[in-house]
Amino acid sequence: MSVVSPWRQRGQQACKCLAAGLLAALVGGCALPDVGYYWQGARGQLQMLHAARPVAEWLEDPGLSPALRAQLQLAQRARDFASQALALPDNASYRRYAVLDRPAAVWNVTAAPPDSLQLHQWCFPVAGCVGYRGYFALADAQAQARPLAQQGLEVHVYPVPAYSTLGWFNWLGGDPLLDTFVRWPEGELVGLLFHELSHQRVYLAGDMNFNESYATAVERLGTQAWLRQSTSADAASPAWQAAQQRRAQFRALTQQTREALETLYAAPPADALAPAKARILQEFRARYQALRAQWLASPELAARPQMAEQSLQRLDRWVAEANNAAFGALAAYDLWVPAFTALFAQQAGQAAPWPAFHAAVERLARQPEAERRRTLCALMPERPAACDGAAATTLSSATR
Repeated sequence: MSVVSPWRQRGQQACKCLAAGLLAALVGGCALPDVGYYWQGARGQLQMLHAARPVAEWLEDPGLSPALRAQLQLAQRARDFASQALALPDNASYRRYAVLDRPAAVWNVTAAPPDSLQLHQWCFPVAGCVGYRGYFALADAQAQARPLAQQGLEVHVYPVPAYSTLGWFNWLGGDPLLDTFVRWPEGELVGLLFHELSHQRVYLAGDMNFNESYATAVERLGTQAWLRQSTSADAASPAWQAAQQRRAQFRALTQQTREALETLYAAPPADALAPAKARILQEFRARYQALRAQWLASPELAARPQMAEQSLQRLDRWVAEANNAAFGALAAYDLWVPAFTALFAQQAGQAAPWPAFHAAVERLARQPEAERRRTLCALMPERPAACDGAAATTLSSATR
């Protein structure tokens, strides 16, 4: 594969300057014990940027595998569609590709008390306060998890295939395509790109529920729009629809389990919280096994049993390790999705519904927290428990 030496040299110089600037800026605004965390973040991000090369350069290589070539070409068509049809940012992100040779881009750490789904919060200079902390190495994430567990918190460490830098690194080439997700099926791949680009379109610092629910709504609605015009939709659409049905069933199961846990924690028995909680989680895992067997028996997965088993491995592990931190993090990606979907439907009569939708989301993000929550609750087809009473007062600090 050809390498453009002058570009690489400029990138190396920029990376060195950026690393020094990042470290100085972040240390200046953060407590001294966080220096190591921010340094691993700056180092990992810069290594990823340095590894990325323009997709056009990859496509020029005659030795590139046909499968990867097709996926990179698909990603570029979806990238154009995102900007032209979905009014998502038109910038450098996802125009380059990087091989990381690891199973995830980062590993997130979440934590929650044993009697609550409210996530432990970390605060950052740009992203605000969120219920997770990301690490570029699994060992570092596990090292962060240990002292949290020693404090009595339930901890969950999970792999993340991609993340958004909110456009801050577009001047260095933007967020790249990664080998952690580029080989996904068509619907899954384009949906991830739409999800991550939406964070560059609207991002509300400190409100994980808002950001992830908005991005998830864009992902689903955008993928539907993509498949309506895709030349390969006849093959891709049924697989995506089947995957969406499985996700909906799993979301329903996890939501019911979250509600059962929240009810238990709201009025815990005097001396039997742990056994009651164990029964809820045991029932959750038993129902998942029944659901899993149903999925594997479906025509879509039964035709490729080995691949189906492999595709469920990550979900199997999540279920096996599920605790308060896992359920708390999962909620952020689902909570307001119906509200954002309803908000998009309100723009259907507009000449350009996608720009109108994003503008409506931007106006919503500018509202004071209490007003924003009331607006989202009013948009929900069914009023969730989060909109009622005391639960609503803690919504912004609890968590997708």
